[in-house]
Amino acid sequence: MQPGTQSAGMTAMSREMQACVEACMSCHTVCEETMSSCLQAGGPDRMPIMRALMDCSEMTRMCADMMMRRSPMSAEMCAMCAKACDMCAEACMSMPDDPMMMRCAEACRRCAETCRTMAGAAM
Repeated sequence: MQPGTQSAGMTAMSREMQACVEACMSCHTVCEETMSSCLQAGGPDRMPIMRALMDCSEMTRMCADMMMRRSPMSAEMCAMCAKACDMCAEACMSMPDDPMMMRCAEACRRCAETCRTMAGAAM
């Protein structure tokens, strides 16, 4: 197969889908980094945030994987991922003086937006 060609039955990802995959992977990375930061800081006030970070991290990775393999459940997964990202952004916003939390909230918002777009699109 020539470089840049697609295997039988596989079409190239749209720009929107590629942007969503990239936003999901970026959000996954930032959530993992933020979890590490939370673990180092400690404290019971971070436990609800840790749960949101774990959910978001797993959802964004799975969502990206499903889009890349063109799963027929991608649209539904994108809708769920957007919800997890929204919840995580809200949790992170509870610590507005923490730059890592604010960075994570922004990544989550960006990912939620692209996932909402993909959830409404035919994949």
